[in-house]
Amino acid sequence: MDTASKVKAGSESTMDATAKVNAGKVNAGKEHWIGFDLGGTKMLAEVFDEKFNVVGRCRKKTKGHEGKDVGLKRINAVIREALEQSQLKPAQITGLGIGCPGPLDLKKGLIREAPNLGWENVPIRKSIEDEFGIPVTVGNDVDFGVYGEYNFGAAQDARCVVGLFPGTGIGGGCVYEGRIFRGANSTCMEIGHIPMALGGVLDGAGNAGTLESIASRLAISGAAAQAAFRGAAPHLKSIAGTDIAEIRSAQLAEAIEKGDKMVRLIVETASEYLALGVVTMIHLLAPDVIVLGGGLVEAMPELFVETISKEVKRRVLPSMREIYEIVPAKLGDQATVMGAAAAARQAIRELDDLARNA
Repeated sequence: MDTASKVKAGSESTMDATAKVNAGKVNAGKEHWIGFDLGGTKMLAEVFDEKFNVVGRCRKKTKGHEGKDVGLKRINAVIREALEQSQLKPAQITGLGIGCPGPLDLKKGLIREAPNLGWENVPIRKSIEDEFGIPVTVGNDVDFGVYGEYNFGAAQDARCVVGLFPGTGIGGGCVYEGRIFRGANSTCMEIGHIPMALGGVLDGAGNAGTLESIASRLAISGAAAQAAFRGAAPHLKSIAGTDIAEIRSAQLAEAIEKGDKMVRLIVETASEYLALGVVTMIHLLAPDVIVLGGGLVEAMPELFVETISKEVKRRVLPSMREIYEIVPAKLGDQATVMGAAAAARQAIRELDDLARNA
């Protein structure tokens, strides 16, 4: 069965995570799609042919601190560079999907707020459509990431799949019976903002004691930086110093591999808090698959899956211990872009169906 025939309602298309760009090898008479992942630290655009082979790609740093207006221009520049690599013109693109952080207004195609970027009320759909004349589907980045894993990655054909993606923040998503689970006009599954304590460190939205403030990559890096400064993480200090901006997932993993016990303890403790989030989702939704993704999990899959699985089994209701499977994501950076592109394809097809039946 080819990729296109596997796509289901509210889902996305498939491609191996190691697929290479085949610029210029496209049939100009076929459908082409763009998927875009707007992350807290990077933005990625990929152009796909009708079988979801990558034919163009561009990745750059997000630089959210420069503001939303600069950010919108940067997004358009990344799309344009990906198009140039694909040797396609905007008129040859059937649709574009973009996964964005934070709560969204889905009808208006608006980012209501992206705390980790410092952006509010961002007209992301209008900006792209005005620039390229391409129909744009806007969705939550983790929703689209889970969407990809459901169709073509670690959770294919699950009835209910939930995703937990720790990164700059902590994102959650759910695909239920083939469709992204969300509100009437808003994304949901903001698991990173679930309160875990009455007080504590503030998260990106200014709330204290949330899962994100305790167990995100940013929180882990902050604790690890302190450990390095105190001399409790000598390998991390030699690898990345004590600047939190330099302590990323790969550096944390390397420090643990070289023997920094304190860094390992910090990561394990964060994983135990993430497990509480997973337990909450199991009790609410009874998913058959929970996908753990994001840069942290990619850098240390065994540590996260093992620690979280053990803590979840200890805390979940006994009657629910056998209903779920916890797995690492398979698609890596491509999960969200693939999901976004496939969601755009599904949106276009649903509009076509409505037009034919009108």
